[in-house]
Amino acid sequence: MNRADFRTGLRSWLDANDLSAGPDHSLDAQVEQLARVRRALFDADWMRYGWPAEVGGLGGPAVLRAILGEEVATRDLAEPGIYSMIEVLAPTMISYASPQLAAEMVPRLLSGREQWCQGFSEPGSGSDLASLSTKAEQRGDHWVITGQKVWTSLAQYAARCVLLTRTGIGHDGITAFFVDMDSPGITVRPLRTMHGIDEFAEVYFDEVVVPADRMLGRPGDGWRIAMDLLPHERSTCFWHRIAYLYRRFDQLLEQTAHDDRAGHDDAELGAVHLALHTIRCRSLATQERLAAGGKLGPETSVDKVLLATAEQHLFDTVRDLLPGVIELADSPWRAEYLYSRAATIYGGTAEIQRNIIARRLLDLGKE
Repeated sequence: MNRADFRTGLRSWLDANDLSAGPDHSLDAQVEQLARVRRALFDADWMRYGWPAEVGGLGGPAVLRAILGEEVATRDLAEPGIYSMIEVLAPTMISYASPQLAAEMVPRLLSGREQWCQGFSEPGSGSDLASLSTKAEQRGDHWVITGQKVWTSLAQYAARCVLLTRTGIGHDGITAFFVDMDSPGITVRPLRTMHGIDEFAEVYFDEVVVPADRMLGRPGDGWRIAMDLLPHERSTCFWHRIAYLYRRFDQLLEQTAHDDRAGHDDAELGAVHLALHTIRCRSLATQERLAAGGKLGPETSVDKVLLATAEQHLFDTVRDLLPGVIELADSPWRAEYLYSRAATIYGGTAEIQRNIIARRLLDLGKE
């Protein structure tokens, strides 16, 4: 199916099938809505396009998944951050799990039957992923994992975790596992963020036993898996996020046009639109590269810097043009403004991304 036919058919189906979220915006409700949307889209086959047949997909280019996520975000059917996690975790399983494990597990994620999480960051090892210390020791035909992860999104809802561990020294001593979150020895403690949602969690692993066949790739492949995963985090996931930000920009325009208390600054609104258009054009180039079978690399750090800049610019403008809506009102704008403060941190800090651009793209060296 080509892109135009896919989008036309999808829009007609969404118009005929009401998947709108309810009035409850709690995290529990968001996760429940996410599962509902995925299940409905999977049962109607839309969620299966762009994924290989070996994992229950219907084939076609990955760009079809980007179109699907764009429509979901534009219609506010699911929060794009948690919807887009599928674009990070499923490709990792397809590329590095055994064919049997991928065939069994990926349809559970696509269909909304399960939520998964990603255990990468640790206290003191966030952007500096190579310094992680959660340890995995081989004991016979299984591995025993001990350590702590933090900032693990939706861990309290997750049935599985793609987990990075230390099995040796340096980059070649990092190994990935696919861990069942109900395994004995796992403790999850949600973390309340400043925008009032327990989206993240600390996860403790105390002598957690993991079968050897749950290793992703080979011993020492963890760093390579992470480097393959992170560009995907900054490609299709970003396309979904951009659609969401455009939706919020349209809402800002509508509110400034109809609310007498709102300010109106054409220059500022134009600057926000330009920032959004710039990242959309950049992200489109990334999507086209994926569609052509290209491999993503450090150039996606440019996407990350542009997205964070545009997101914060948008919500700074909301604060400036809607007086008091951030500081004084308990509105969705307030929570989104607070969340946007983390845009230069999550997925790799702005400082780290600029270092990558300088060293790996511009060859400016360590200085």
